[in-house]
Amino acid sequence: MITIALPKGALLKDSIDLFKKAGLDFSLFLDKSNRQLQITDPTNTAQALLVRAQDVPVYVEYGQAQIGIVGYDVLREKKPKVANLTDLKFGYCRMSVAVPKSSTYRRSQELPPHGKVASKFVNCAEEHFRQLDLPVEIVPLYGSVELGPITGMSEAIVDLVSTGKTLKENGLIEIDVLYESTARLVAHPLSYRLNRDNLDDLVSKLNNLV
Repeated sequence: MITIALPKGALLKDSIDLFKKAGLDFSLFLDKSNRQLQITDPTNTAQALLVRAQDVPVYVEYGQAQIGIVGYDVLREKKPKVANLTDLKFGYCRMSVAVPKSSTYRRSQELPPHGKVASKFVNCAEEHFRQLDLPVEIVPLYGSVELGPITGMSEAIVDLVSTGKTLKENGLIEIDVLYESTARLVAHPLSYRLNRDNLDDLVSKLNNLV
């Protein structure tokens, strides 16, 4: 039986809709009264795990799930050993550098050397500023990173932006985009290569729906 890792949060509904079109129904995960974290499709051909988005590639890499859906941002940050199969074309957002609107900075290069940048995406932020040859201190925050500049803890943030509404409401503006992110179909490399449980058939169905 194929095991699929599905992400909690913003990508869940579109992920479930996609699998439903492919003949697998995991809509129980959308029921607010449901507390199960592992369910089996009514056809008894696949099961799904409901996990944090950041944990999807972990379950896939270690073989507890053969495939999963995860944002490209997680793949860039974690660099897991999984096969990145398909851009699923939903869950669009972008990884951006943002600063207070009142500041004079309008490009990443204008930030002060050895300044502070708050982010939950520490590796992506470090990579960006390393490529610019600009030494900064990355301050890891895992809640509302917008508070970094608001409280004076940091000059800037690196974070995911979808509509930009949260930035605007907190007096911040984007000054650079590191990359764009969408949902990706990922697979356990060996399971995919060996076509365990006819995995290739399901992947082909999903690809044809994108």
